[in-house]
Amino acid sequence: MELTVLCVSFTLLLLLGVPVAFAIGLSSVATIVAAGLPVAVVFQKMVGGMQVFSFLAIPFFVFAGELMLYGGIAERIVRFANSLVGHVRGGLGMSNVLGCTIFGGVAGSPLADVSAIGSVMIPLMKKDGYDADYAVNVTTHAALVGAIMPTSHNMIIYTLSTAGIASVSVLSLMLAGLVPAIILTLCNLAAAYWVAVRRGYPVRPGGFGGWPAVLAAFAASVPGLLVVVIILGGILSGAFTATESASIAVAWALLITTLVYRTLSWKNFLKACAKACKTTGVVLLLIGISNAFGYFMALYEVPQKTGELMKMVSSEPWVIFLMINVLLFILGTFLDMAATILICTPIFLPIAMQFGMDPVQFGIIMLINCALGLNTPPVGSVQFVGCAIGGISVGQVMRTIGPFYGALGACLVFVTYVPAFSLWLPGLFK
Repeated sequence: MELTVLCVSFTLLLLLGVPVAFAIGLSSVATIVAAGLPVAVVFQKMVGGMQVFSFLAIPFFVFAGELMLYGGIAERIVRFANSLVGHVRGGLGMSNVLGCTIFGGVAGSPLADVSAIGSVMIPLMKKDGYDADYAVNVTTHAALVGAIMPTSHNMIIYTLSTAGIASVSVLSLMLAGLVPAIILTLCNLAAAYWVAVRRGYPVRPGGFGGWPAVLAAFAASVPGLLVVVIILGGILSGAFTATESASIAVAWALLITTLVYRTLSWKNFLKACAKACKTTGVVLLLIGISNAFGYFMALYEVPQKTGELMKMVSSEPWVIFLMINVLLFILGTFLDMAATILICTPIFLPIAMQFGMDPVQFGIIMLINCALGLNTPPVGSVQFVGCAIGGISVGQVMRTIGPFYGALGACLVFVTYVPAFSLWLPGLFK
């Protein structure tokens, strides 16, 4: 009875358009009332869910990403990427993919990635004769790589949502995302090139500018790129913890945008602060309320019952993993990334582990699926931003999105069915 109230009320509230955080909270209260328990239990779980020291990494990583966005780092990264691959057919599309990948590693946010690189590259591509739908699709899909980069605050959310289920270190997840990020980038480059050849997009006049030009552009972008090296190097050497690395990222972002590049104005600094505060508030509210929601899912054995239903379909691990991917993708199209992680991890992680999947590998699969949801209506925030910059409707973009979906799907298949892609690098540092 109580489980029915929990599931039905949550689904109805989402269908009515109630924000996810409030839908989770109200369905938890409805379940408490139906069970005859004190309503104070919901608030106890909410407060307890947010009182975790490791959560300090979330506002710092978010703030570092916003500083990178408003600090003018994107333009230097674009120049470096364009000097490297801009001479091939559809070179601006290829440059876009590389630029988004590099900036994603710095900012750790797909939304910041598409906002920063998209605002530079999409108008430039349209000016050079590229179709708007191609420019938007290349940018929005390449931006998704930021979700599995070491600076992604969603990695922190996942590691903390595994509490009581498995022990997943932040460092292991950061390292696990690097090889899949490379695979995703290669898949995006292949899709961008294939579409560019089919549409007959031009080759840049003058050809390759030479390695001195590449090295000069790389040198200009190095200060911004060092943030990833500092974070991973500091954690691996024991100089600071994963939580402390987030504050180091903020300090480094402030240093390079104010003293090295001198591109961060006071007005943009205040914008970055305001945006970081807003994002942090939303994420922490979701974390607190989802802790109460997770309590009821554990109480009423939702993971066990879901696993039993899946076993009725098949007992083959590859089929179970396929079903988990499909369900995660569908839920990711309706829920925000943080909400999907917090709600789905307690349900699907125990099932995946039961069929032999490592929790670190599952984390990368979860993040890729959630990232794909960011580029799919009705809640595709990354796609909406890209379409707004490109001046094109979502419907027009969706009509030609197939090759880029295929690229992400190929990456997801590799990571799901070849564990070494996500587990090899963390295994080297155990």
